[in-house]
Amino acid sequence: MKPRTARNLQKLTLYLLMAATALLFLFPVLWVFSLSLKDVRQVFQFPPRLIPENASLANYEFLLGRSQIPTYIWNSMKIVFMTVVGTIFVATPAAYALSRFRIPRQRMILFLILAFQMLSPMVIAIPLYRYFNQLNLINSHWGVILVYIAWQAPFATWVLKGFIDSIPIELDEAAMIDGATRWQSMLRVIMPVSLPGLTSAMIMIAINSWSQFIIPFVLIDSQSLMPVSVGILNFQNTQEAIQVHLLAAASILATLPALAVFIVLQRFIVRALTAGAVKG
Repeated sequence: MKPRTARNLQKLTLYLLMAATALLFLFPVLWVFSLSLKDVRQVFQFPPRLIPENASLANYEFLLGRSQIPTYIWNSMKIVFMTVVGTIFVATPAAYALSRFRIPRQRMILFLILAFQMLSPMVIAIPLYRYFNQLNLINSHWGVILVYIAWQAPFATWVLKGFIDSIPIELDEAAMIDGATRWQSMLRVIMPVSLPGLTSAMIMIAINSWSQFIIPFVLIDSQSLMPVSVGILNFQNTQEAIQVHLLAAASILATLPALAVFIVLQRFIVRALTAGAVKG
C-alpha cells in the first residue's frame, strides 16, 4: 500500500471514529430536544419517532409563562456570576505567588491544591450542611457560592499559573524598577497580559458551577432560591404525574446558557485546557 493511501485511510478511520463518538453523545441530546417538541400523545407513541409529527413550542411557552423555570435559571446566573468573581479573586494572587516566588516544597503544595479539586461534593455535602446550619447559611445563595469558590479555586489556580508561567518575568522586574510594588505589578502588568488566561478560567468555572447539583440540593430548600439544576427536580415534584415533554423542555432551557457560552467562547476553553502544556 502506498504511503499516501495509507495516510488517507488512517484519516478516514479517525474521522469515522470521531463521527461515531459525536453521535453517541449527541443522540441523547437530540432525543430530549425531540421530546420537548411533542405533546403527551406523541411522547408515548409506538414506535417512537425522533422527528415529531407536529412539532410545537407549547411546552416552552408553558414553562416560560406558567412555571418557576425562569426564576431557577436567573438564580443559577447569579450564583455562577458571584462564583466566577470570587474564584478569580482568590485564585489570581495564589497563581501569581506560585509562579513568581520560590516556595519551599512547591511541587507538594501544587499537588495538595490539586487534591482538593479531586474531592467529590457528595463526600462533603452532609458535613457542610451541619456546619452551614450553625452559620445560618442554609437557604442562602452565599452558602452555595462559598462552597463553589472553595471547590473551583484549585482548578483556577492551576490554569492561571500556567498562563503566568508563560509571561516573561522581565515584565515584573521592569515594573518594579519603575517603582511598582508586587501588587501593582500583578494588577497593572501581569493581569492585563494574562487576560486570555483569566477569560479561559472564568469560562471553565462558569460551566462547572452551572451543572452542580449536590451542593444546592443539600443547602437550599426554598423554591424561590433554587438554581435550575435543582429546580427541574422540584418542578417534577410539583406535577401530578410525570410530564416527560415538560421535563425535556426544561432540560433544554437549562442547557442553553452553558451551551451558548461554550459555542461563542470555545477557543478560550481550548486554550484553558492546554495552559502550561509547554512551559510550567
